[in-house]
Amino acid sequence: MADATGSPSRAARFDDEGLVTGEAVALDLRPASALIRAGGTAIDVLVAVLLIVALLLSLAGLSVDEAAFRAIIVAGVVGCIVVLPTAVETASRGRSLGKLALGLRVVRDDGGAIGFRHAFIRALTGVIEIYLTFGGLAALVGFLSPSSKRLGDVLAGTHAQVERVPRLPQTAFGVPPELVGWAAIADVARLPDPIARRVASFFGNVEHLVPESRARVAASLAAEVAPFVSPLPDAPPERFLAAVVALRRERDLTALRLEGARMAALEPQLTARPAGFPDR
Repeated sequence: MADATGSPSRAARFDDEGLVTGEAVALDLRPASALIRAGGTAIDVLVAVLLIVALLLSLAGLSVDEAAFRAIIVAGVVGCIVVLPTAVETASRGRSLGKLALGLRVVRDDGGAIGFRHAFIRALTGVIEIYLTFGGLAALVGFLSPSSKRLGDVLAGTHAQVERVPRLPQTAFGVPPELVGWAAIADVARLPDPIARRVASFFGNVEHLVPESRARVAASLAAEVAPFVSPLPDAPPERFLAAVVALRRERDLTALRLEGARMAALEPQLTARPAGFPDR
């Protein structure tokens, strides 16, 4: 992905599979949309404006001549909109206050962390596309870009990605109460893993199915599972599948715990020195 100098060895690109590096490796990254990037930029601009206002208020009580006042103002504005963003993004590897608040990070096009050069180009270009055009140029380029890049990202070879991963829904459940007695004598060990994964996928998406499709898919899966389960319970297809999934999970968990206990019991013999082996 990068050579000895830290720069990308080959150009990365965005396609239907997402971000693909020059080595044809697809990275599981989520480029930030233009709207969420606009929210993060608005927070950063607000912070810069507040700092400039604080600078003006601090100069109000000082007796300085007009030339010195203008020099301080110019230096303060440049520091707030160029120097400070560059320093913050360089030190935090692509994060600012606005990006931190919205869970974003600026990275290179190959997925690596940005450096001073990338942050400086983005901050310098931001003076034109964000401040001088009131964000109009950045919004235009961002909405036209497939990966929501603004002009500074195009010049620096960077893009913003979403770092916050949504919490996975909890789909774990136990054996239905009416099938607890059946679960004590049932044999589900012969169920092939591909079918078991399809059943688990069904329960992961069951809330998004209409009742007719839900019943049809459950009946189809139950017909595939039935030859590998003994004895067959007298239960609706979906309840039957739920019992099979829960029973397999509980028995697999029990087997893993027993294996862990056996390995813990054998650990003293596995790590001990042979009898009479010198201690050296």
